[in-house]
Amino acid sequence: MKRLSFVLSVLVALSMLLASCAPAATEAPAVATEAPAVATEAPMATEAPAAELKPGDPLPRTETLYFNGQQWGPVAGWNPYSSNNNNALVIAQQDNARVTVFETPYIYNMIDGKVYPLLADGPYTWNDTQTEITFKINEAAHWSDGTPVTADDVAYTWDSNVKYETSAGVGAIDYIESITAVDAQTVLVKAKLDAEGKTVNPLVVSAYLSSNYVIQKAWTQTLEARSADATAFKADPAEDFVASGPYTNFFVDETKVVLIRDDEYWGQDASMWGKLPAPKYLAHTIFADNNAGFAALKAGEVDVSQQFNANIQDLWIKDNLPVSTYLADAPYGLGASLPTAFYNLTSNGLDQVAVRKAIAMAVDYDTIIANAMTNQSATFAQVPRSLMNPTDGEQSLYDHDAVKDLQFAGKDIEGANALLDEAGIVDSDGDGIREYNGKNLAYVATCPNGWSDWQAAIEVVAAAGKEIGIDITTNYPEWSVYQTVVTKSDAPLPAGYDIFMMWSDGAGPTQPWGRIRHLISSEFNGQASNWNGNWGQYSNPDADALIQAIPGMTDEAELKATYTELVNIYLTDVPSFTLMYRPQSFHAVNESVWTGFPRGDDGTNPPVPPLDLTDGYSIAGLYNLTLVK
Repeated sequence: MKRLSFVLSVLVALSMLLASCAPAATEAPAVATEAPAVATEAPMATEAPAAELKPGDPLPRTETLYFNGQQWGPVAGWNPYSSNNNNALVIAQQDNARVTVFETPYIYNMIDGKVYPLLADGPYTWNDTQTEITFKINEAAHWSDGTPVTADDVAYTWDSNVKYETSAGVGAIDYIESITAVDAQTVLVKAKLDAEGKTVNPLVVSAYLSSNYVIQKAWTQTLEARSADATAFKADPAEDFVASGPYTNFFVDETKVVLIRDDEYWGQDASMWGKLPAPKYLAHTIFADNNAGFAALKAGEVDVSQQFNANIQDLWIKDNLPVSTYLADAPYGLGASLPTAFYNLTSNGLDQVAVRKAIAMAVDYDTIIANAMTNQSATFAQVPRSLMNPTDGEQSLYDHDAVKDLQFAGKDIEGANALLDEAGIVDSDGDGIREYNGKNLAYVATCPNGWSDWQAAIEVVAAAGKEIGIDITTNYPEWSVYQTVVTKSDAPLPAGYDIFMMWSDGAGPTQPWGRIRHLISSEFNGQASNWNGNWGQYSNPDADALIQAIPGMTDEAELKATYTELVNIYLTDVPSFTLMYRPQSFHAVNESVWTGFPRGDDGTNPPVPPLDLTDGYSIAGLYNLTLVK
């Protein structure tokens, strides 16, 4: 396992690993025919749709779905081969790929752990030796210029990703040998094999199909013709893009981004959605900060909010607004990622398990969840810590009883002090601070400045130190500095980064394997630019071997035993510790204008995940919306 940017969103899991180690695609998704009722009705906007609307004109409210919390700053480009577009409504090739404009063969559903056909026609199939995948392109699928989407487009996209070393290509080149067109509709994906002739990593191979776009061959060749090299190819803003999705560019400036529905979109065919998405326009105002976005949500100027809104429940409990979340009660959303405090293992004393575990045991996680997350996270009493997110699928993948003695819910000051005392790490000079190697245990805990919920969590970590004789102070460098230090894994972390926060993977078809790998695999140690994980540079050969073995496992019992052992290693060594369970996306909606948003109890089958109606299978939610009457 060499390079792996693997579609890591720097962003980042609620998936179920099936016995075959990859979720099987199901039949084409169904769309709810009746939207769930809303508890509180609000008056519908009344302005009439504009005729012959021009870019920049005011948008008709009853045809426009407004967002916040995704787009910060002006759009830089529309190039699906680039990683620098800053085009949040349009481009995100990740576990739950954004499919408003560009589309993937399959889309992942974080609720049921399955993938569903999008550009593909029916499920993909592995051959008997699990070395090749075959799937077909839906004959109804066509590009925005009217030409059909073909297997040749899929193959040429892969070749271009490899040739121009895009993130998609670099992330999968060690696992995919080739992608070729068997005929106009049939795609053959050949996996790279190990010395024994087995697929190196079937999880990554199958995940490519739901994580990465199919891009038109003819348009790619146009892009190539005007590009001198790979740098120019990826830097092209690509405003002339051709896409297959339900929306396209309508208007962008420094204040907003607006997409317009393609009324010729192929997905209205009976083989797919059977109709067009309800909103004609998707619009994202570029707000100055969370406070401005929150005010717009309260005012009904935002329909879908993907930002952290503190005490979101007050909007319906105290203000009686038609605002709701995916879950009616706390934690209001689905916890899928695990923001984590990493240890600098080269700092004095942090090479000792007793010190690392004592700090982690002493932290008051309930205070973090109540204050930093305003209860928008499950507690560690509700979901004991492991390497899994709180979803049923991941929780079923390890033996809870086997590790329960290692799990800690926090604020165990007595236990933490006893652990340190037993290890002989004591305050020998009476100054109130324990020593190790003749030096006080003094650490700096840090996270990026302005990340208010993370800063609140770090302050609680620092407070825990004082309870157990460890001096922990805080420091908040700017992100521009922080990210260059933390991701430089070819040298020890400098002083001042003794305890520091970073993210973990969210929901996706490779989880929880991918998250565990990024938390503790030593393969990332020594990288000059490491955006993958294990930023504390922990190394454990036993853990590495287990992580490497999982993708090839097909026996459920063996898989569960392996995951259990990895949880055992993690909770024993404590190279890092999760501070909260965070939603994959924040998903609050104001139903003043639109209703029918996905809810945890709406009975829609398949269930639509709370990913803001843009990512993976959540795009299905656009077809379930209706106007408030």
